[in-house]
Amino acid sequence: MTRFDSIERAVADIAAGKAVVVVDDEDRENEGDLIFAAEKATPELVAFMVRYTSGYLCVPLDGDDCDRLGLPPMYATNQDKHGTAYTVTVDAREGIGTGISASDRAATMRLLANPESGANDFTRPGHVVPLRAKEGGVLRRPGHTEAAVDLARMADLRPAGVICEIVSQKDEGAMAQTDELRVFADEHNLALISIADLIAWRRKHEKHVLRIAEARIPTRHGEFTAVGYTSIYDEVEHVALVRGDIAGPDGDGSDVLVRVHSECLTGDVFGSLRCDCGPQLDAALDMVAQEGRGVVLYMRGHEGRGIGLMHKLQAYQLQDAGSDTVDANLELGLPADARDYGIGAQILVDLGISSMRLLTNNPAKRVGLDGYGLQITDRVPMPLRANAENLTYLRTKRDRMGHDLIGLDEYEANQNTAQPGTAL
Repeated sequence: MTRFDSIERAVADIAAGKAVVVVDDEDRENEGDLIFAAEKATPELVAFMVRYTSGYLCVPLDGDDCDRLGLPPMYATNQDKHGTAYTVTVDAREGIGTGISASDRAATMRLLANPESGANDFTRPGHVVPLRAKEGGVLRRPGHTEAAVDLARMADLRPAGVICEIVSQKDEGAMAQTDELRVFADEHNLALISIADLIAWRRKHEKHVLRIAEARIPTRHGEFTAVGYTSIYDEVEHVALVRGDIAGPDGDGSDVLVRVHSECLTGDVFGSLRCDCGPQLDAALDMVAQEGRGVVLYMRGHEGRGIGLMHKLQAYQLQDAGSDTVDANLELGLPADARDYGIGAQILVDLGISSMRLLTNNPAKRVGLDGYGLQITDRVPMPLRANAENLTYLRTKRDRMGHDLIGLDEYEANQNTAQPGTAL
């Protein structure tokens, strides 16, 4: 497995005017880009980039700067398969020659990063290709464009970078892949990071939720306070059902009973017997109500373990044809579990929780919530509700996804006499 460097090292190198190597997902471009901050552009950095890359040097900028500098899309309808937002090309109007030399391009790059520059400071077309980064950076689009702007911001520099794809030294007709990029980075004393690690770092260290509203919600399990949140970058809405005083007797939010529940329209609302989601939600609300203090966090955007409702229905078709729940997702080209719990962890922290007893049969959920200033002191098992329709689903959760399903072995041994829906 390829060794990646820390995000902290990459940010420090960007701040110091060095280049870093950034790798995207192998299912995307599967390429590595040299990246440095545009305001730190020098003839030496540009020449180094030209020597080891395709030479098609681009300058990612945030949307506000693109608008301020009068940089419209290169083509009205973006047809790039990865959605790279090319704008019109530019050169600096003053102080350069033809615009193509390393010195000229470095000057244009610095001018693009300069907050005092304006649209009239550039000629069009030119030899530098500005790109428009998505608002929200790699959390909205996991591309090199957004990674460059994110790294510059994290280094307390202007949100403008310089990027270009590194070519293979083994095969001049190909782009360098991850193993070769590690060797390249070591040879030139450069940090090598992945966009996946950058996404994880931002999710852990930045706040991405807003508390919107609170309201009293009487339920058959008792009265809760519904606290509504929205995710800043994807605008997905979540709700925490809070029972009692979260601060607790010591006022520190410790030892709170918590259930983080992934939305399931078919199970939670329609009462589908294909899964155990609805019964788990009911059980969690009942357990928290009986405790008198706790939270049931309802996570939207987790339908079908994060693949979405339509894909979940397609997966059901494959399951009816013989695939289990894991293989069905994989056959659709989707991950077995695409959920991310970072937003959930941030909501729990915002509610004032410092430590919790987590209601779950899924050990991976504990890992997903770990960190973020939270301490998980115990994992409290959820009651099992097995039936003839969800037996294969539950077996797959146990055998392939590591869920600890107490009572499933007993149900299997007695399934000829057990009634559908029997709780064990």
